[in-house]
Amino acid sequence: MRKLIVTEFISVDGVAEVERLPAVVWNDEMNRFKEDELADSGAMLLGRTTYEIFAGSWPSETGDFADRFNALPKYVASTSLKALDWKPAELLKGPLPEAVRALKHGSGGNIYVHGSLSVARELLRHGLVDRIRLLSYPGTVGQGKQLFPLGEQVPLKLISAAPFTNGVVAIEYAPLAAKP
Repeated sequence: MRKLIVTEFISVDGVAEVERLPAVVWNDEMNRFKEDELADSGAMLLGRTTYEIFAGSWPSETGDFADRFNALPKYVASTSLKALDWKPAELLKGPLPEAVRALKHGSGGNIYVHGSLSVARELLRHGLVDRIRLLSYPGTVGQGKQLFPLGEQVPLKLISAAPFTNGVVAIEYAPLAAKP
C-alpha cells in the first residue's frame, strides 16, 4: 500500500505559509532533503491553490529535478477546477477521504502532499496521513495559516530530526492516528 506523506516548509510556531517564513539561504542539505522526497515520490496530491501555483511555474523549469517533478502524476482536490493543464493530472472525484483511500490502495510509489494546507488538515483529521516531513525554519512569524489548527490535537511519533547548517531542521513524524 502506498504511503501518504505531507511535506511542508514551516516556522517554529507552526505557520506554513512560505511567503511569511524567515529568510534562510537554500543550501545543499535542503536540496538533498527535497531530492530524497522526489526519489520517494510516486505522485503528488495537491489542493487547487497549490496546483495553480505549481502549474504556473514548474512547467517552465528545466533540469533533472524539474523534469522528474513535472513528470509525476498529479491528483488535484478541487470542486472549482474543470480542466488541468499541467499533465499528467487528474481531478479527484467524490469526498476527499474516500478518493485518497482509493489512491493509497492503488499501485505506484508514495503520494506526497506539498503545501495544500486544507487538504493536509482534512487528511490528518481522517487518519490518512502516514508521515509528516517538515523543514522547520529558524524563527517565528506570529500569524498566518498553521498546519495544525488551534484546538486540534495531533499525537505524533518522532521518526527523525536533523539540523542543517543554515538553521533549518528537517523533522519527520508519524501521526499516531494513521489508518490504512
